[in-house]
Amino acid sequence: MTNRVLEPNTVHKQSQLHLILVLYNDDDPKCFRHNLRVSPSTFDGLPARIIEHPVFFSQGPKPQMPAQSQLAILLFRFSHFGNAASVESIAQWAGVSTGQVVKYTRRVIIAFASLHDEVTRWATADEKVDAKRWVKAASCAEWRNGFAMVDGTLIPLAEKPGFHGEAYFDRKSNYSFNVQVCITLPSLYIFH
Repeated sequence: MTNRVLEPNTVHKQSQLHLILVLYNDDDPKCFRHNLRVSPSTFDGLPARIIEHPVFFSQGPKPQMPAQSQLAILLFRFSHFGNAASVESIAQWAGVSTGQVVKYTRRVIIAFASLHDEVTRWATADEKVDAKRWVKAASCAEWRNGFAMVDGTLIPLAEKPGFHGEAYFDRKSNYSFNVQVCITLPSLYIFH
């Protein structure tokens, strides 16, 4: 009664991470991509970029979940919206607690944000010349001076953020992040 748990129960957890990260990665790239929205080869290169970040070193007595698994949870979370993107649904899918889903999301974002200046840059003069040549040959001649492609997308959030939540309310009446990406042509490297 002091904890207000009137009917104690055991929460059963069965993680999908082994299925995705091992079995689908090796044998079923289509299902892997369906779950994490990246190819297995793309995914395999990402943990190496962030694994040494201090946010992944445990400060307590228990070791952290591997960075690869934390990244998979973040990608699964970001690739869903509505009820499927609730912290509870992601926790059930991953076989972890809701608090861990939030922690893993923060850690991976912090680690990737620290790479911004290292991995994003404007196109060089030579890359612009090559891109303009490609645009002229591959598309409309009037676009010949183009060297980049800019696109944006909304990443829906499952709920209103607790801090400045109104700022995330979009024109489609959802809470979301707005992401804009600049890509150099024809290499399709993200440069900003």
